[in-house]
Amino acid sequence: MSTIPTINRLQGDMPKIGIRPVIDGRRGGIRESLEEPTMNMAIACAKLLSDNLRHSNGLPVECVIADTTIGGVAEAARAAEKFRKQGVGLTITVTPSWCYPLETMDTDPHMPKAIWGFNGTERPGAVYLAAALAAHNQKGLPAFGIYGRDVQDIGDGSIPRDVQAKLLQFAKAGLAAATMRGKSYLALGTVSMGIAGCIADETFFQNYLGMRNEYVDMSEFVRRIERGIYDRDEYERALAWTRENCRIGADPNPPGLIRSEEQKAQDWETMVKMALIARDLMVGNAKLAELGYEEEAMGHNAIAAGFQGQRAWTDHFPNGDFMEAMLTSSFDWNGIREPYMLATENDNLNAVTMLFGHLLTNRAQIFADVRTYWSPEAVRRVTGQDLTGRAAEGVIHLINSGAAALDGTGRQTEDGQPVMKPFWDITDSEVRDCLEATQWRPAVDFFRGGGFSTDFTTRGGMPLTMARINLIRGVGPVLQLAEGYSVELPEDVHDTLDQRSNPTWPTTWFVPNLTGEGAFRDVYSVMSHWGSNHASVSYGHVGAELITLAAMLRIPVSMHNVDPERLFRPSYWSAFGADDPQGADYRACAALGPLYG
Repeated sequence: MSTIPTINRLQGDMPKIGIRPVIDGRRGGIRESLEEPTMNMAIACAKLLSDNLRHSNGLPVECVIADTTIGGVAEAARAAEKFRKQGVGLTITVTPSWCYPLETMDTDPHMPKAIWGFNGTERPGAVYLAAALAAHNQKGLPAFGIYGRDVQDIGDGSIPRDVQAKLLQFAKAGLAAATMRGKSYLALGTVSMGIAGCIADETFFQNYLGMRNEYVDMSEFVRRIERGIYDRDEYERALAWTRENCRIGADPNPPGLIRSEEQKAQDWETMVKMALIARDLMVGNAKLAELGYEEEAMGHNAIAAGFQGQRAWTDHFPNGDFMEAMLTSSFDWNGIREPYMLATENDNLNAVTMLFGHLLTNRAQIFADVRTYWSPEAVRRVTGQDLTGRAAEGVIHLINSGAAALDGTGRQTEDGQPVMKPFWDITDSEVRDCLEATQWRPAVDFFRGGGFSTDFTTRGGMPLTMARINLIRGVGPVLQLAEGYSVELPEDVHDTLDQRSNPTWPTTWFVPNLTGEGAFRDVYSVMSHWGSNHASVSYGHVGAELITLAAMLRIPVSMHNVDPERLFRPSYWSAFGADDPQGADYRACAALGPLYG
């Protein structure tokens, strides 16, 4: 395996997790007897999180423990100040005993919070947990309550599996929320082909995500190309790598629209420059300062971006598919590295959903059009064959406009099964397999400026989660998601269906897990309820993690097929209707308002 660097390419340190050991403050025997078990809980919690979590850039997750146990407001304030200085972005309060909630609680309204109350009989940790959650709810400072199913002895330093799962689920979501805060979304262009998801709603970014919006006209690409504002040495290396590793597929255009070999060669040169420029616009490049472009060298501190492309760009210049596909992949001419979140058509709502998935899983994300529902009857009519296995009740054709992360080929493996890995686990041979599984097809006729699109088919058997943020008037942002699997169709069936759409684009055949009810009554219902033409597709069944993050940000979930046992939201939600969790989600989010609003 190659040596893979892990760096923070954005401004600001990575957020840390603050651990707050809270204690019964009564001296004269009570506090003294609890000091050791309380601090041991904090140490065990920090070790669990540090041992099992990494940031999406591969850097280790650091935990900061309060200097002392917290028995009252003065110690709570000292802990808060320490956390502020050390860049803590979320807190976990732990205790095995009764404490004084209002005097010891974390009152930062923007800090995601969890409380682990030890399930033991010697001291009433559960009583404190209930009182503390009640105090948080009364003050409108929702906290995630963690309470083990089984009673433990007061000296038991182990963390039960159910408690571990909730600590990790909360921490992943909390780190995602804290990582986004203060970063930028960079719009490269404006609205593509009238797609509403391209409209950058600054209120959404500021109030719900704590992010800022940055804008660059696509003419900036022309300026940088014509004036050579990119690393020329890297460009030569990237172009040579591209010529060696990007396989060219058949040209589907009619003879009168086929571009000459000279034009295609020029397209590749432009497309490689576009990739360098988009990356530099997002995160900056110190090499540009050496060329005399100090301002351009800074970048926009963009944790996510989107490229308008169609049609203002693509009617005249090569399309953005190579740029988008390579940047969103976990590797390029510089080797294996963290993928960038860059949305096709500047669909910033899909970019945000991609960002959610990336920060929660540390993996590349697939940008996809939710193109077609193929029923078993329709497939039989056009191919003469029956769908079988997971696909027996129909499939959803996720076929992107030509730019999808090459990780989506499914050519990375674990125990012989197709996966999409965090970049630090990817091998050089898996990079070659992903490239080998991808053809670069000359762009079809409506990309009048030429270019090339990725063409691959995702391997079957991968657990996937399809998700999307939508903005709804009268509600605000809403998350929808569907857990399911990729499937492979017989080659002749795939070819027949693929040719009816666009054979130059990457295909993921997706089958959602069905519940028999509502939006998940059948595959058609999932397609019918989907709220946009786009989706982000993440490896793994991560719907529960997405829902936890959405609750932190106060974004309700309109549809999901996650087992209720996996859901984890603040206790505040149950007060809005424990027997109606979806309705309670909407009511709780509306009552609280956005996290930063």
